[in-house]
Amino acid sequence: MCLDCYDHDHQVVWNYFSGELWRRTKQAIERHLAALCRRRGIPHVQVVTDSGKVRRVPPVRVSHGKVAEMQRRAAVHFHALLRLDGVDPDAPDAFVPPPAGITVDDLDAAVHAAARQITVTTPPHPDRPQGWVVAWGQQVDVRHVNSASGELTDDKVAAYLAKYATKATEATGHQSTRLTPATVDDYADPEGDHLARLIDACWHLGRPTGTDTASRAATADDRQASLDTKPNAYAGLRRWAHMLGFGGHFLTKARRYSVTFGLLRDTRATYRRAEDDDATDLVTVGALSYAGSGWLTEGDALLANTAAAQRRERRRVGREELAHEAWLTRAAK
Repeated sequence: MCLDCYDHDHQVVWNYFSGELWRRTKQAIERHLAALCRRRGIPHVQVVTDSGKVRRVPPVRVSHGKVAEMQRRAAVHFHALLRLDGVDPDAPDAFVPPPAGITVDDLDAAVHAAARQITVTTPPHPDRPQGWVVAWGQQVDVRHVNSASGELTDDKVAAYLAKYATKATEATGHQSTRLTPATVDDYADPEGDHLARLIDACWHLGRPTGTDTASRAATADDRQASLDTKPNAYAGLRRWAHMLGFGGHFLTKARRYSVTFGLLRDTRATYRRAEDDDATDLVTVGALSYAGSGWLTEGDALLANTAAAQRRERRRVGREELAHEAWLTRAAK
């Protein structure tokens, strides 16, 4: 790999916006299948929503479970399991097979069509006013996941997801916690190896932006106010620099793909409460009420106010130091 030729900025932008690319791709897959149903004369289905309104929806839906894997070259890589479902008008949340005339081969074709067509143009950045184009590469591998008997089993699905869900940035050779201005120099280097340049790209692109030449002469408070009203779409790159720009969750899924995470949490909480009740005479308080606010003693209030005043003073001194450094930079030029 030619490090001087490689576009490290574009790779971290890809990692950062890959979640949006996946969202639009999922929508394109469903729209492709809905259009296919219309061409084949398969009518829409009328369902009653929770509010009592009647809606006409496509007769097929795509449910997914997706894991994100970091490749050795530090580009995020997605493994997704897609299931083609039908829609039962009497039980919209039920799992039913797709209507006759729509097969898994149609889902296969929809994935390839969406991967070819869908792109994301990122917001403007001072380093690239036209933004970056984020798109899928050539390695779009679609396979039918079946067991030896030809049936898809829960164990096979779980094993497939677990294989990739356990991977993180360790595969790239980078391991660190969230980076800060005090620690980023230990990992970022614009003239370093591949990983050091990626981390540097995250930190550089995620810098505060939106200030022009005139505003640089303003006070630190003025610049901060400008940043607060003009959020930087790339600011999260600094937050996720230790993940090389990728800020998504390693596992996502459609609500109808399987049991919801909320139901799993409630089940665990119920189990623990029942276990505690069987073991001891503990009383579980399931409700909270407002008890009051303020400090219990004048000493507590004095300590809190002193700490707050020290914090404000440190922030003021920091702003003055930043303004002084900016002035020195302009004077040197």
